[in-house]
Formats: sequence, C-alpha cells, structure tokens
Amino acid sequence: MPKQVRVRFAPSPTGYLHVGGARTALFNWLFARHHGGKFILRIEDTDFARSSREMVEGILEGLRWLGLTWDEGPYFQSQRLEHYRSFAGRLLEKGMAYRCFCKMDESAERKNGYRDEAAGDAALHECARLNAEDSGRRAAAGEAFAIRFKIPPEKTFFRDHVFGRIEVENKILEDFVLIRSDGIPTYHLVVVADDVDMGITHVIRGADHISNTPKQVLLYRAAGEPLPEFAHLPLILGPDKQRLSKRHGATSVMAYAQTGYLPDAFFNFLALLGWSPGDDREILTRRELTELFSLKGVGKADAVFGLEKLDWFNSQYLRNASAGTLKELALKELEAAGIGDSGPESLDAKLELLKGRIRKLSDFSTVFRAFFSDDFEYDPDACKKFLKDPKLKEWIPALYALYLAAGEFTLESAEAILRGLAERQGIKAGLLINAVRVGLTGQGVAPGLFDIMQVLGRQRTLARLERLGGYLNRTISN
Repeated sequence: MPKQVRVRFAPSPTGYLHVGGARTALFNWLFARHHGGKFILRIEDTDFARSSREMVEGILEGLRWLGLTWDEGPYFQSQRLEHYRSFAGRLLEKGMAYRCFCKMDESAERKNGYRDEAAGDAALHECARLNAEDSGRRAAAGEAFAIRFKIPPEKTFFRDHVFGRIEVENKILEDFVLIRSDGIPTYHLVVVADDVDMGITHVIRGADHISNTPKQVLLYRAAGEPLPEFAHLPLILGPDKQRLSKRHGATSVMAYAQTGYLPDAFFNFLALLGWSPGDDREILTRRELTELFSLKGVGKADAVFGLEKLDWFNSQYLRNASAGTLKELALKELEAAGIGDSGPESLDAKLELLKGRIRKLSDFSTVFRAFFSDDFEYDPDACKKFLKDPKLKEWIPALYALYLAAGEFTLESAEAILRGLAERQGIKAGLLINAVRVGLTGQGVAPGLFDIMQVLGRQRTLARLERLGGYLNRTISN
C-alpha cells in the first residue's frame, strides 16, 4: 500500500447522481477513509452538449445528502482542455500517436471501439502510415485532423482487485482517438491525464469500464507513468436481473431522499450492494463500515437492487431512531405535505404506535395520514374486503351510540364495548374490528384497533364512526 491512498469519483454531469454512481462514490469514500487517504471529486464535463450546471449541482447535492464529503475538488475537466492537448502532443512527438486526416462524423470519433479482427490490416488507419513530414505539412496547411493513439503489437494486461488478471490481444484494439478534430479530448485521454496529475493510486469504478482499461493502461505506459491499482465493481441489476434502469424505480439518489429514505439507511444499503463484511451482519454504522471496508470483500457477482430490501433497511433505522429524532422527522414530513396535527392527542403516542410500521418518512403523510389529519380516503381494496356485509349499516351506528354513551373511553373499555356488541349480535368480533379499522384509518392493515382509538381520542373516533356509517348507507344496498 502506498504512503497515501488517493482515489477519485469522476461523474459526468449528463444526469443526476444515480444508484450506480452513488455506490461507486461510496466505495471510493470508504476505501479512502479506511486507509486515511484522500477522496477526490472530479467532474468529467467535456461532453458540452449534454453537461449542465444543474446536473453538477444535483450530483453535489446527492453526495452531500449521503455524507460523502470530498477532500479535494471538485475539479472540472472543461477547465483543463489545454493540458489534455499538451498531453496528446507529447505522445505525438514520441511517435506513439499520429494525426488522422480521415473524414468522419462525430459519432465515429467518439466510438473508440475495437478493430474488426477479420479485416486485418485493412482496419488500420492509412494516416498511421504517413511520415512525420507529410503529416506536419498537411496540418500546417490547415487541414483538419484528429489525434489517434497508435496501438502497439503484442498483448496488454492488468491485475484487478476483484476480477484478477485481465489480458487482451492488442490486435483487437482500434487506434482510438485522443483529440477529436474539433479540439475536444476524448474520455480515455482525459481520465488518464487527470489520474496522473492527481496522483490517483487506486481506480475503483464499475465493471462496465473493464473494456476501457487496456487502452488506458497503454496510455499510462506510453506516457512513462506508473499504473494505479484497479478494482472494478460488479454491476447493479434490478430484481428481474436486468441492468438497473428507470423501470426499476427512482433514477436519482435525491429522489429517494425526497421519498423519505434516511441517508444513513441508504448509505448502509448501498454499502452491501456488491460488498460483504465477511459475516451475516447487515445493520452497520458508518464507523463500522469504514473500519471493515476492504476490496477483498467486493464480490464478482452482480448485485441486485431491491426496493423491498431498501425499505427494510429504512424501517430499521426509523425504528431505532430516538424519540426526539423521529418526532423532528415526522413533523418535517407532515409540514411538507401541508398536514397540521391539530388534534389534542399526543404526537409522541402516535409515533410510538407507528414507529414499528413506518418504512419511509412519506408514510406519515400517505399510508398513515389518518393519524394526523381528518382528510383521508378509504383504501378501495380494504373497502371491498372489510365493508361488504350489509349488516354493518346497523352495527356501526350501534357501536357509535354505545361509545357515545359510555362513561369512560379507555383501551379496556373500548374493547369490551365492541366485543360485547359482537357477542349480542352473534357475530365474530373480527368483522367489526376490521370494519372499524378501515373507518378510523382508511387502511385494512394498521396497528391494533383499540390502540388506534386511544391515540385518536374519543371525539375523533366518534366522528370517524359517524362518517363510516354514512359511507355504508351510501354504498351498501339493502
């Protein structure tokens, strides 16, 4: 291990910070913090047509939300164009690159792909055979040209911390473009030039970059620079085992933040996408993750991103949150949703009742809205399942009258009154319990009914039973 580890996260601001990018940033951050090194942020913004300041701010916001503070940067590649041209110029002078005067569209210059091995020498650019004098003369005459790297013969290999030794035959590599004819540098050039200048010791990135690495290794060697160590992270797939995409859920990290996931829960969840601490532990603090993180724990198998698992992580963090923290989070969510908890009931009691059921903060204003507002709807599926018995039109008003006349309204008395009515009517108490639960919360699944009554209080319980009776009269025929 070198004296000081230096890693980088280098997103392109052509989109917001997505799950894959966030996981890459997180692994780099953990690696740097584990080794007491530096985490550098670099913005790869040379795609001028698609990059935007808005996307840059979105990336920074996502990193800050996750707590991935950077030690240097952000550096912007758009501010270093002359440096890249100089880097390419040095390779040109050493005969390791050449001017290409071929007419091609921008997409062909961006391709940087592989040769058609069957085409043999025909795949080589004729410009590679130009002598330095002819090439210089045409350039001096004002003829447009790109700069291509000249692929040497033999093989290229590198060692990867995750996938081991990787080797390719150089004959399948195309003489890739370093500087396009419009003067804009390409990805392979800028990433190597920056990693050299910034002293990057470890390149930790997604496995989709493995195919790029041999070309970059050749650039390092051509420039006479030492190779960094490489670690390519397994891809992240959706539950259907296809590449993670928009159809699998939110596309940006901040979309999860806005939906009500906690940054610590999301951090913990991301850390286990493709990495294991070596045991069965799942709930790990940032400090524990930092202490345990090692590239040896990164697996080769693709990771699967599942919202159900993320929900589970988030629910665990909410359940373990202090009463004060949970109250602060709940009030913030309710305020954002325009819900004022104006009832006399204790907010603390409601949160204590709900904390074991909340999956994300938005549940306060959606699934459990009825605990904080009288403005809520009945779930249609719950109505179909629990409000279909015609006799409920008689039993719910009867229950309302019993509660109205009761001398006390405690958990025990509320339960005794309901069960007494069920026994007198010769029905199962569950029929009434399920129907009343829908009336009080709008949901078919909720905490214990009599606990709900206590946090709502007598007046709200009566008002909602009256509303339920009206609903049943309108919807259930005799």
